[in-house]
Amino acid sequence: MKPTLMNIKKHIPNLLTLGNLLCGTLATIAAVNSDYLTAASLVVLGIVFDFFDGFAARLLKVSGELGKQLDSLADMVTSGVVPGIIMFQLFTENAVGSFESLTFFPYMGLILTLAACYRLANFNIDTRQSDSFIGLPTPAMSLFVIALPLIPLYSDNQFFIGLVQNNYFLIGVTLVLSYLMNAEIPLFSLKFKTFGLKENLLKYVFLIASIIMILTLEVISIPLVIILYVVLSVGSNLRSKKV
Repeated sequence: MKPTLMNIKKHIPNLLTLGNLLCGTLATIAAVNSDYLTAASLVVLGIVFDFFDGFAARLLKVSGELGKQLDSLADMVTSGVVPGIIMFQLFTENAVGSFESLTFFPYMGLILTLAACYRLANFNIDTRQSDSFIGLPTPAMSLFVIALPLIPLYSDNQFFIGLVQNNYFLIGVTLVLSYLMNAEIPLFSLKFKTFGLKENLLKYVFLIASIIMILTLEVISIPLVIILYVVLSVGSNLRSKKV
C-alpha cells in the first residue's frame, strides 16, 4: 500500500529535526579538531533546522510527542555537546601556569553540556514555556559560546580578545550561562502576534539594537546580543512587578 499524503507530511518536521542532529554531529567533529568556523557554521545551520521543524509541524498540523522528544535530543547535540567541547578546547588552548594545566581544569567547560541537558529535560515537562521562555534557551547559549573562539580570528579588538583568552573569564561565562539556562527568569518571546508598536516596543528595541551591533561589531556582537536579550527581559520583568 502506498503511503498516504498525511503519512508523508508527518515525517517532514522530523526530517528537519534530524537535519539539526546531523549538523550537530558534524559540528562536534569540527569542534574536536578546533575547526571553530566550521563548527559555528554547522551550529547555526542546525538552529535554522530547529526553527523550521517546529514551524513545519505547526503549518502541517502534525505536532506530536515523537517530534518533541526528537527536537530535544537533536538540540542536546547541537546546543549542548558542541558548546561544551568548544569551551573545553578554549580552556585547553588558554592554559597557563600550574593550576590551569591540571588535567581536570578544561573539563569545567562540560558543565555547559550538563546544564543544557537538564534544561532540555525540564523544558519538555514545563507547560509554562509554550509561548515564551523561562531561562535562557540552549540555542542562545550555544550561539554565545561558538562566537567566542571566532573573536580572536576575525576581530582585532584587543579587549575582547583578551577576555576570550582568559580562562578565569571563561569560567565565569560557563557558570553564568549554566545558571541562566535553568534559572526561573522569564524571557520575552520574539514571536509577533501583531505588529503594533505599543505591544511590541521591547521586541523592536531589541531587534534594532541587535542589527546595529551586528553591523558595527560583527562577530563580537553575537554574545552581546544574547546579553542584551537577558538584560531587557530582566528589566521588563522588574518594571512589570512595579506596575
